[in-house]
Amino acid sequence: MRKSKRRQRTTLIVALALVAGLSAAVPAGADDPAYPFRDPNLPVAERVDDLLSRLTLDEKISLLHQYEPAIPRLGIQSFRTGTEALHGVAWLGKATVFPQAIGLASTWDPALIRQVGSAVGDEARGFQQQRPAGWGLNLWAPVVNLLRDPRWGRNEEGYSEDPYLTGSISTAYGTGLTGGDPDHLKTAPTLKHFLANNNEYHRDTTSSQLRPRVLKEYDEQAFKPAIEADAATGVMSSYNLVNGRPDTVNPALNDTVRTWTSQDLLNVTDAYAPGNLVGSQKYYGTQTEADAAALKAGIDSFTDNDTNSEPTTSAVKSALATGLLKESDVDEAARHVLSIRVRLGEFDPGGGKYGSIDASVIDSPAHRKLARRAATEAAVLLKNDGGALPLRTSGSAAVVGPLADTLYTDWYSGSLPYAVTPKDGIEAKLGTSVASSEGVDRIALKNTATGKYVTAGTGDAGAALKETTDAGLGAQFDVFDWGSGIVTLRSAANGKYVGYNWSNFVNDQTQPNGWFVQQQFKLERQDDGTYLLRYAGYETGESWWSNPVYLGPTGTDGTLGLVAKEQAAHYTKDVVRNGADEAVAAVKGKDTAVVVVGSMPAINGREAHDRTDLGLAPSQEALVRAVRAANPRTVVIVENSYPTTLGALQKEVPALLWTTHAGQETGNALADVLYGDANPAGRLTQTWYRSESDLPSILDYDIIKSDRTYEYFKGLPLYPFGYGLSYTSFRYGGLKRVEGGYEVPVTNTGRRAGDEVVQLYVHQRESRDKQPLKQLKAYARVSLKPGETKTVRLRLRASDLAHWDVTRSKWVVETGTYDVMAGASSADIRTRAALQVNGETIPPRDLSKVTRAENFDDLSGISLVDESKASGTAVSASADGAWLKFADTQLGSGVSALTAQVAGASGTVEVRLGSPTGTLVGTAHFDGSSSPYTYETVTAPLTAAAKGCRDVYLVLRGGVRLWTFSLS
Repeated sequence: MRKSKRRQRTTLIVALALVAGLSAAVPAGADDPAYPFRDPNLPVAERVDDLLSRLTLDEKISLLHQYEPAIPRLGIQSFRTGTEALHGVAWLGKATVFPQAIGLASTWDPALIRQVGSAVGDEARGFQQQRPAGWGLNLWAPVVNLLRDPRWGRNEEGYSEDPYLTGSISTAYGTGLTGGDPDHLKTAPTLKHFLANNNEYHRDTTSSQLRPRVLKEYDEQAFKPAIEADAATGVMSSYNLVNGRPDTVNPALNDTVRTWTSQDLLNVTDAYAPGNLVGSQKYYGTQTEADAAALKAGIDSFTDNDTNSEPTTSAVKSALATGLLKESDVDEAARHVLSIRVRLGEFDPGGGKYGSIDASVIDSPAHRKLARRAATEAAVLLKNDGGALPLRTSGSAAVVGPLADTLYTDWYSGSLPYAVTPKDGIEAKLGTSVASSEGVDRIALKNTATGKYVTAGTGDAGAALKETTDAGLGAQFDVFDWGSGIVTLRSAANGKYVGYNWSNFVNDQTQPNGWFVQQQFKLERQDDGTYLLRYAGYETGESWWSNPVYLGPTGTDGTLGLVAKEQAAHYTKDVVRNGADEAVAAVKGKDTAVVVVGSMPAINGREAHDRTDLGLAPSQEALVRAVRAANPRTVVIVENSYPTTLGALQKEVPALLWTTHAGQETGNALADVLYGDANPAGRLTQTWYRSESDLPSILDYDIIKSDRTYEYFKGLPLYPFGYGLSYTSFRYGGLKRVEGGYEVPVTNTGRRAGDEVVQLYVHQRESRDKQPLKQLKAYARVSLKPGETKTVRLRLRASDLAHWDVTRSKWVVETGTYDVMAGASSADIRTRAALQVNGETIPPRDLSKVTRAENFDDLSGISLVDESKASGTAVSASADGAWLKFADTQLGSGVSALTAQVAGASGTVEVRLGSPTGTLVGTAHFDGSSSPYTYETVTAPLTAAAKGCRDVYLVLRGGVRLWTFSLS
């Protein structure tokens, strides 16, 4: 309301100025500073209102698409939302590539992350002189979706399973991107993806079920800090639905997100998501209805139909003509867009505060140094028995494994300016070459029927695979196993990977890549010992792909194509060179064997593709065992984007180091850690589970009910949240309460300087509601010399102890005892204190008041659904006998009637006491309504047993949807 009044006031000021002739009547040029919107001395709101007043309706509508056209008459250039900048500027050419987001968060170092964000912001500005296709200053980063399930395909893009850690890291990165001045933006970062987006399986049609406590305490808390700190300038709506409503029309975009800041926000849709509202989601009948609803919900910019804005602008114009929208709705969205553009300095002389930044900042020496530091701090030491690490530079080494001498980039990576592989980094550290092997088999595939070999092209561009009699290098392929049966085939003839180009299979790719990763295959062993070569390109998971998937000769010249299984060629798999044997030969006699295993980021876990298991690829695990048997001084580096179960390797090898795909400086960073020039202090930001059996369905978002994440998980993890080892040791003193939080002295008791990440957790001993086992509330990364002690201060406020009270729909801090714990991880608590809090006591429920059904305490067989297309949440039975629990209800001397608002198909609502099968005190019958959104009132008498303080259960049968109810 205050913002609206402010705008009215500034609009009036501008209007009076115009009437009084205080501004020029007709500027001499389109960029004449006489236009108030070009005056950097005026407040942002005044400049926006002035510019908005000069635009025609059509021009304002043109601002609502991702590709905003130029407005020459006002000297306004085109503008584009959506430059990717997750861990460096992507898709624009060579730029500094920092560690993947999960790696950045593993530093637990907000000060460093702010520097990384600032560097990325500078490089985004560095492209502003050339403005290459795809460039813009509205950045789509960071991703703050919580890593609730480690099987999520986009795990690499997020920060943590914990909302506090996610909020602090995203705020740091966003502050670096913006420059820290909300009125003068270096870039305009956008948080992805609002809301509850943590599965790729049917990501545009699955509905994330968020009960109010999970919504308020968990998912929203990941997004709020950066917006509240003005470290982000908007959010991107996600593809999925929440409680039955697509996030593209989630009213929280306006009703919640915009309440977190006084600044204007620019909210955007995900790519092609507006079309999903009519297409896959079938939520609206026309695009006009869909776009109008999205605009009203809080979307300002539509990412749809790529560069073609016409469908969007036509839909908005149609909505205006039919009364679905008012011009004020368009004005509001356009104002949000223009506010960002003004703050970016677009209309300032010389481009404003950051207008002089040029291409010299891209991959600058300072950024290279920063990339190395970030990659070093991101590494997490998982195991170090017997002081296996650090290594001595005087010793010999061999570096083996499929990732020993290569760096892979992911979908949102920039192009590497250079690549320091693990082998490169170790050689540079030792000042000499080292033995190396990828440890992968080289094979030939021979058709058992014809005796011919699968043969690739020998030139740099490769050629279509054929069956020939040539048994030379052209018929040899290196087989990389990435798990789940997926392999890639690299031609020995030219070092290029084999992929499908929709016509032929050609060895022409430097690494697996693309939206459809077409370089994936499976070698399917048959009962007779032969193999079928199956094309397992990413697109085979798409509903529209119906072609055969097996390979066989299809042309008279033996060219391979796709054929039905019964026509598939049967091949022998002849091992030309055994990868494990070669690796063993490389490591024998060396002082240390370094094995680098892990993932290829485009395979088995990426956008639109969840992981199906948590294990390391079987052949990689076998490789480690073979090397370990040949050289007991084996160090294993796991380089991937997510938690891994690691099988028995965790017990078998003396030293384990984890890193994400860490960018151009990966090898130097790993060498710094391995040889002790850097003391590892990275910490895990997710729970590493022992087995997939520790996890429920990836579609289960109720972390409270299903005991998910470290907050509620009761099992024994492989590695706990916050875990990571050091080359030194630390002693904690007593935890002391001080004003604003707690202090704890921490001493480095070892012989090496090192960083400790001090973590503060709380636990509420008693509560009306189920509480987390632990919750991170503060942390600090502190550097200590040997023998040095520092007193670490950790902020903790009373409000940090609040949880969402569903009985009154408000935050509450309950009276009681809270355990405050400080330690090196969530499972390694070194010191604790009891905190007595004088807060509130949640009163018994009063169900005589109208109560929303979604505000239950427990549930079974219930789905959360959209109350209406515009707003609200109702519940429905997903199984007969589904129930809702309303605990600790004060029924007094008795209640006599149930009144409920219901819709949908026919069914009943039973009132029971004590349990879902407890005393039945009344049943309301419903004959059904014409629409799932047409609610009717039903009533039922209740028996005299409905009295006292009881747990009340509502049991739903049939297709009834329940919105609100009361007992009177």
